[in-house]
Amino acid sequence: MLERSYSKETSQNAILAIFAHPDDESLASGGLIAWCAELEVTISLLCMTRGQHGPGDSSTLGKTREKELHDAASVLGIKNLSVLDYEDGMLSWSNSSQIEFDIRQAIQQWQPDVVITFGEDGLYWHPDHIAVHQHTTAVIDKLGRNAPALYYVTLPVGSMRSALNRVTETTSSSGGAPSQIFGVTDVDAFGSMASPPTLVINSGHYARQKLAAIKCHVSQIRHNALAHLQDEDAENLLALEFYRRALVGRQDDTFIEQFRSEHH
Repeated sequence: MLERSYSKETSQNAILAIFAHPDDESLASGGLIAWCAELEVTISLLCMTRGQHGPGDSSTLGKTREKELHDAASVLGIKNLSVLDYEDGMLSWSNSSQIEFDIRQAIQQWQPDVVITFGEDGLYWHPDHIAVHQHTTAVIDKLGRNAPALYYVTLPVGSMRSALNRVTETTSSSGGAPSQIFGVTDVDAFGSMASPPTLVINSGHYARQKLAAIKCHVSQIRHNALAHLQDEDAENLLALEFYRRALVGRQDDTFIEQFRSEHH
């Protein structure tokens, strides 16, 4: 793992993360985002929905989750944030041309070297996540030589099971904790059928920051096992992040390859 003081010339680089809902950014890529932000990489986030149909008061949930996303973005060091108004849960049935137009606009506006989005497994086969994967891939493919590099993020197999087990262990004397993570009751679904990563990052120095960003999503974490995860456990349980280089987009070396962990 690279030392925290490591500082190649990264200040002119830029990342665009494209996700479906508030909280996706923190769980999937919070470590890499925080690490890059400290090295003065410009981080932008395009969130396709406000997550208005998640658990909570449906009449105000979209506004609440957008505010939580701004809080998490501040914790992680995200500079540019755009939240679109597609309907939560309906991205697979939304206007494909409009979605791809919006993604292309974000790329043109923020000029990233690297785009990060979901892999084809959508972290745990969430239809919205899979739709974002498909549309982002299509846009990058159509951009041809002008496209940034594209990386798909997945979760390490067993990572959420390990987190749940640790939470269960530390809360057993106080009555226990929820057994689901972001509404997913089968925590073994996370990363279960993801393609192997081409880039593994150990973001250990930033794991507490990542957990703090996750906990900004108060409305979604209230009944979530991760709400009970302690800071001292974050490095062991949240530090590893898996990425796979897409076959579309530019294929030369990118600055995030320098974060590669040889030991994981």
